[in-house]
Amino acid sequence: MKNNFLIIFLWLNLIITVNVCVAQQKSNKKVVPKKTTTKKTCCTTAIPNRLVINSSNTNVENSLKIIDNKTHEGMVWIPGGIFSMGGDNDQARQDEFPKHQVKLNGFFMDITEVTNAQFAKFVSATGYVTTAEKDIDWDELKKQLPSDTPKPDAETLKAASLVFVPTSGEVSLQDYSQWWNWSHGANWKHPQGKDSTIDGKDNYPVVHISWDDANAYCKWAGKRLPTEAEWEFAARGGLSKNVYTWGNKKVDEGKFHCNYFQGNFPYKNEVSDGFIGSAPVKSFPANDYGLYDMSGNVWEWCADKYNNLYYDSFKKVKVTINPIGPTKSYDPDEPLVEKRVMRGGSFLCNESYCSGYRVSARMKSSADSSMEHLGFRCVSN
Repeated sequence: MKNNFLIIFLWLNLIITVNVCVAQQKSNKKVVPKKTTTKKTCCTTAIPNRLVINSSNTNVENSLKIIDNKTHEGMVWIPGGIFSMGGDNDQARQDEFPKHQVKLNGFFMDITEVTNAQFAKFVSATGYVTTAEKDIDWDELKKQLPSDTPKPDAETLKAASLVFVPTSGEVSLQDYSQWWNWSHGANWKHPQGKDSTIDGKDNYPVVHISWDDANAYCKWAGKRLPTEAEWEFAARGGLSKNVYTWGNKKVDEGKFHCNYFQGNFPYKNEVSDGFIGSAPVKSFPANDYGLYDMSGNVWEWCADKYNNLYYDSFKKVKVTINPIGPTKSYDPDEPLVEKRVMRGGSFLCNESYCSGYRVSARMKSSADSSMEHLGFRCVSN
């Protein structure tokens, strides 16, 4: 299984940096990334993208019956206003600067991440099939590979998603393949792999959800994904210049503020908060806007494309109004892959290694990516 995962990732590298990877293959050496000020984490640059698949769901999406969302049930009003967006401490990475002033209109936001029960209603009503439940389309994939790339075996191309598997001991944190497993049969109904289940977990956040899946749900529910600015404004809960949704106390100071990885990542989870993976929504205190799990638990998709230099565009702007993200995606780690923003951190974030639960922390992946710690919530005007 792990060999198949490594083969898949090698193909992905070929897609992204063909010339570099071919040269490295000839010399049988790993590509050594250039040094940057971006901190390597368990949640950011150490996550591969899912391979190209036929994930349009066109017929299903065109037939979606939109729910009347006028009541905004399960949502809370976020009043809007002006805030300072971007990094607030020395853990902030380069793509979180410069801080800049943003003005937003008010909006409604889901109080919690979308749950298994809510997503099940959507699937029952529409027959929707998620990205992780679809086999990889070789005819589409080979268009992005060197012409002499051999077709993989049928097993490798079967539907799969990424599942976290703790290591047996301390390992190099630069080699994420040691704890991410490309698992056939893993999807929203089987979050830890084909033999797992969500029975009794209606109130857990739905995971293994791609950006495409999240948008299909939003369309059906009469909602939309939040912009990155809306997400950060809501996560701050009205607090100014604070690192976390709860203030400035570190995540491991005092009571448990969110669901995160306690111990030594990726091999020793002390489970001090009682949750080895994701937790039921509302297991931790809400922020001052009444929003739960804006830090930790699972990463959440935003509407925006990701560009590492996007904040630079605001250097000469006094206040930007209702920004919707860059027109072009760019990630220097994978220049040819269009990516979307994710926010909030997850149960795999750790203070000594990954601080993705900071309100300004940014994460990115391709729209067809799906993982055990990736979900979403919706907003509405």
